[in-house]
Amino acid sequence: MSVRVRYAPSPTGLQHIGGIRTALFNYFFARANGGSFILRIEDTDRERSTPEALEDLYSTLEWLGINYDEGPGKDGGFGPYVQSEREQLYKDKAAELISSGKAYPCFCSSERLDVIREEQKAAKKSIGYDRYCRGLSPDEADARIKAGEKYVIRLKVPLEGKTVFDDIILGQTGRKNKDINPDPVILKTDGFPTYHLANVIDDHAMGITHIMRAQEWIPSGPLHVLIYEAFGWKPPAYCHLPMVMGKDGQKLSKRHGSTSVSDFRKNGYLPEALVNFVSLLGWSYDDSREFFSMEDLCSLFSLEKINKSPAVFDYKKLDWFNGQYLRMKDPEELKEMLLPLLAGEGLISNPPSSGERGIFNGAFNIIRERLKLLNDVVPMLRFLFTDPGIGNAEDAIPKKMDASEAAKALVLGEKLLLEAADPPDASDEDACEAWDEVMDGRFREKAEKEKLKIGAMLQPLRLAVTASKVSPPLFPAIRLLGLDESLKRIKRLIDTLKNM
Repeated sequence: MSVRVRYAPSPTGLQHIGGIRTALFNYFFARANGGSFILRIEDTDRERSTPEALEDLYSTLEWLGINYDEGPGKDGGFGPYVQSEREQLYKDKAAELISSGKAYPCFCSSERLDVIREEQKAAKKSIGYDRYCRGLSPDEADARIKAGEKYVIRLKVPLEGKTVFDDIILGQTGRKNKDINPDPVILKTDGFPTYHLANVIDDHAMGITHIMRAQEWIPSGPLHVLIYEAFGWKPPAYCHLPMVMGKDGQKLSKRHGSTSVSDFRKNGYLPEALVNFVSLLGWSYDDSREFFSMEDLCSLFSLEKINKSPAVFDYKKLDWFNGQYLRMKDPEELKEMLLPLLAGEGLISNPPSSGERGIFNGAFNIIRERLKLLNDVVPMLRFLFTDPGIGNAEDAIPKKMDASEAAKALVLGEKLLLEAADPPDASDEDACEAWDEVMDGRFREKAEKEKLKIGAMLQPLRLAVTASKVSPPLFPAIRLLGLDESLKRIKRLIDTLKNM
């Protein structure tokens, strides 16, 4: 059997990290088995579907390197399957179900359905359709249709028994038919199918062999099996993927942090880092290996290694992965990724001048080892390209000290820098390292002599030079900025602290 899987998102919002995990697992499984990965746009929810969401989908898949294999496209071109372009197929198939007695037209108004719902609530009964139109004769239904009455088409759910299906990960699961949504709508009054009908028809028509989706879709499994059975079709193999949770054990949502891939992209994550991290949300190759390229995953992925337990989205772990991938980048390639970010903030010109590039090159090796995100380059290096001012002077005051004491500590540092030799050129790495070590040693000696913690001396100095808690190591930062400019900024903060 040739493997055929699909990713079938609804274009109603930005691509969620959980949805992309589903896309990746399907993609890896198809590639590992020499099969096909199909993209299908499920846009039958016409009110909520937007062009912006569709563009985000395409952009996200392209950025991550997920390539789909087939699709009709328009005018003979290549493109995904789009459900709104297959409307007649669903109408024809729904009519088949009516003809075979597996479905029926329902003429109940929304007002009647509201009344039923309120009565059920008052009686503390299960909420659902009361099957009022299920007993209409075909002749009466046809006459009402010809008379122009609006109607939907509902599936006849068996009143007895149980519907089960086998899941590759979870084993056999199912529900009693009396607990399934009673006779759900499968074709709406506007002629568009509901998710359940279109999903089943398309999966069958496209020869899908495995349905891999999140466990939140398990409740819909029995209903889909009933639709397959109503058509006389064999369902694909089901594989419900573990949920993606926050560290608090709740389903991942915006309260935990970014959840859309576009946010991660804007914040400076690399696609290869995100792919690697997401691939380990519910799947593991062994107990030790953590790093996988897209090519690795397309050859090593298997369903047997998917876990049953929920996966925890650890933002700190993702940051660590991203930092590792940044350091794996070719230095020149990474530079060309970082420079536009500085230009975008107006810190350097685009393209950078030779002087700006020289300053950046001098700082590159220092910040490279400390980057977690591409965007970190801006707060780390802002102080080199512009005078950031004092910033928050309160941040310059170490714990258990007041402004006056912080000023005195800063004066000690100022004196040490006034006595220091001029920093070497950034191109002489050995000399730069030696200068940094000498300065570090002198400050530690001074702190010990004055009975100060080294942090109490360095904290106000860092704020004076960079106006930020985020910067390269302090002595390389001073060296890169230059002694004259550093001393000018230190004097400014001393004056500020004395007047607080």
